[in-house]
Amino acid sequence: MVQRIEPGPGQESVWDYPRPPRVENSSRHIRVVFNGVTIADSRQTVRVLETSHPPAYYIPLEDVQQQYLQPVQRSTFCEWKGVAQYFDVVVGDRRASNAIWRYPEPTDRFAAIQNCIALYPSKMDACYVDDEQVRAQEGDFYGGWITSDIVGPFKGGLGTWGW
Repeated sequence: MVQRIEPGPGQESVWDYPRPPRVENSSRHIRVVFNGVTIADSRQTVRVLETSHPPAYYIPLEDVQQQYLQPVQRSTFCEWKGVAQYFDVVVGDRRASNAIWRYPEPTDRFAAIQNCIALYPSKMDACYVDDEQVRAQEGDFYGGWITSDIVGPFKGGLGTWGW
C-alpha cells in the first residue's frame, strides 16, 4: 500500500490532486534552459494536476523560443487531453529528442493548454519554478516538475505502475 506523505505548511500532496486531472492557471515564474539558452520564460503558465503525479507545466507558445523546436513524427494519445505532437529541441550542437509536446486540438476540458507546450525536465539542462531548480519525475512518462512544495510519493518510477 502506498503511504501518502503528509504535506507541511505551504506544501501540496500529489495524492490530493484529482483524477481526471485538473487544469489551473499559474503565475509562478517558469524558466527552461538548454545548452546555455533560455528557451522558455513565462509567468502565465497552466498547471495540469493529476493524482500521484507532480504538476506538469504548460508554457504559452508566445513565451517559447520556437526557433529551437523541430517537429518530429511522434504522437501520443491521452484519454483526457487528446492527441499530442512532439518536438526535438535543437540549440547549437545539442539535440534533446522528443523533449517537448503539445496538444494542437485538446479536448474541451483542456482547452487552456491548446497554445502551449510541455516538456520533460530531465531532457533540459535546468527548469525553474520561481528560483528553484526542479527535479524531474522519474520514468519520463508524465513530465512532472518536482519542487520543495510538492510531496509524494510520486508515480512514474520503477514499481509504481500498479498504483
